Amino acid sequence: MITPAFELTQDPDFLTIKIRVPYARASEFDIYFEGEDFKFYAKPYFLRLTLPGRIVEDGREKASYNTDEGTFTIQLPKEVPGQYFEGLDMLTSLLAPKKSRSAKPLVEELAASAELSEENEEEFDWEMEQIPYEENSPVLQHPYGFGNLRSGVFQRLQDELSDVIDIKDPDQTPAEERRRKRLAAEAAKFEPDHYLADFFEDEAIKHLLKYKPWWIDAHKKMTALQGESHQEHDSSAFVVFSEEEREQMRKFTNKSYLLDKRSRHHVYLGLIDILLAYCYEICVNEGDKNVESSWNIRKLSATLCWLESFSSIHDVLVSFGRRVLCYPLYRHFGLVTRALSDTVMILQLGKAAVLKCLLDIHKIFMESDPAYILNDLFITDYCIWIQKVKSKKLAALCESLQKATLSKCHMGLELEELEAAAELVQEEEQALKAAGTVSKQQLLCSQSEPSDSGASSSTSSSETEGSDSDEQEPSTSEDGEGNSFRGTLQEESTAPVVDCNGSRQGTGTSALEGGGAESEGALHSPAPPGKLLEELEMQIHSAMRLSEQPEGLATAGCVSQEQEESPVPEPDRFSEDAAGKGNFLEVSPKPNPLLFLCSTNEGED
Repeated sequence: MITPAFELTQDPDFLTIKIRVPYARASEFDIYFEGEDFKFYAKPYFLRLTLPGRIVEDGREKASYNTDEGTFTIQLPKEVPGQYFEGLDMLTSLLAPKKSRSAKPLVEELAASAELSEENEEEFDWEMEQIPYEENSPVLQHPYGFGNLRSGVFQRLQDELSDVIDIKDPDQTPAEERRRKRLAAEAAKFEPDHYLADFFEDEAIKHLLKYKPWWIDAHKKMTALQGESHQEHDSSAFVVFSEEEREQMRKFTNKSYLLDKRSRHHVYLGLIDILLAYCYEICVNEGDKNVESSWNIRKLSATLCWLESFSSIHDVLVSFGRRVLCYPLYRHFGLVTRALSDTVMILQLGKAAVLKCLLDIHKIFMESDPAYILNDLFITDYCIWIQKVKSKKLAALCESLQKATLSKCHMGLELEELEAAAELVQEEEQALKAAGTVSKQQLLCSQSEPSDSGASSSTSSSETEGSDSDEQEPSTSEDGEGNSFRGTLQEESTAPVVDCNGSRQGTGTSALEGGGAESEGALHSPAPPGKLLEELEMQIHSAMRLSEQPEGLATAGCVSQEQEESPVPEPDRFSEDAAGKGNFLEVSPKPNPLLFLCSTNEGED
């Protein structure tokens, strides 16, 4: 038999069932309904439903067949007019057979006494060989999966699952050790540079946060209707399943899960963890799927990646936040809070919205080669289980999630300290940059002012040197050493002068020794008049000290630093050079500084 595609809708008085049976004989079909049971048969199609409310046969029932579409539309009256049937879109739950209610024990002994009687039992052999007792601890396998109902899976599929989960050998690793290893791996993976780059350069993050998935519009519509009528509305009016999603639900095998209180707690918390990872994936890819979608979901969910069993909602949020800041491409705390708000919206929309998200995750994992195993461990069971969850339980879970708080200090990664240090460094760099810009501008201004005075002084000195060269041509033409010596004087006039004490002086002081035109350029320098007089006085005193020294020492003391480093010439030879080259340095036995200044000024005039 083939289970046909079907769809259920309702109004205050009727339940409408639309069944698609292409190529069936419309003349040969049977319909049976009573109470919560509904059965339909049209060869080769058979449909049996357990309805969430009671229907009645009172003459108002109707049935019609559309030959073009190949669909039956059956309208059945409700036993209690106005009653709302919850969960009409939970197709897997509707296909489940009605539970038999009996006080019969779940485990009972079959008729063993009928097969074996006391007379037919063999006599016990008291002389059997005995083996000394040895305590062999059995290999303990730690459970995992949906409701911690699985174990030993990774021993058989170790090669396939090594690329899906991060924990190695989970069958032999208890839950506490898994958590300890997970926290250590997250701390080692965290990169402060990556986090700070996304924190300061967040243009792409702001763009992603503007994306609106389908549940935002559905939540707005539900909130608006509840505000108008002041009544709660079922989410099925705002959540629509596609035909592909309906086909997924029809393929699921109906199951019942025997979960104790602790296991149910783990299942609810694992559901939050998976939804948070799914909301992050939808946000960063703006609803599109790519090859990294399955990796994002399973990597951000510690339930899927580390087979974690959480004990509180706060632990779920901290785990998700840490993994967002350690693994994916975009590591921003704003994406963590956005995924949290999206998960709250999905839970407020009800189990239909949760089921729609789980079906999408199931499809993503099914199309990824190693990740499909996670469907068998978790997602398929979640898709079946959520259809039977009471809406009040889901609403209580949503309320607890809304009350939970999450901040950066909870991550344990010193995010606030990193941000404060980075902002301080950024402020210092900006201050240094601003100071460098100001100093550069001041340097440019100070360089532009001396360049003008320097240009005028160089012009005047060149003119003076030109006149001196014209006057000295007859005297130096006879001796070739005069031309080369004049070039030496020109070089020394532009180079910084070293005084007798070995300290460098500016071009203004060297101009006094070189000629009147250079002294005039020095007098027009931008230095204050008081400073200039002090420098001149120092020059005069130094010249007087030189005059009092012996001739050889005075001459040797006034040479440049380069000449001081070279060996000192003999006094006789040096005196001959000084006498032969009167233009080099003429030092009278007792020069008069005032006469020196007056003669210099007269030469300028």
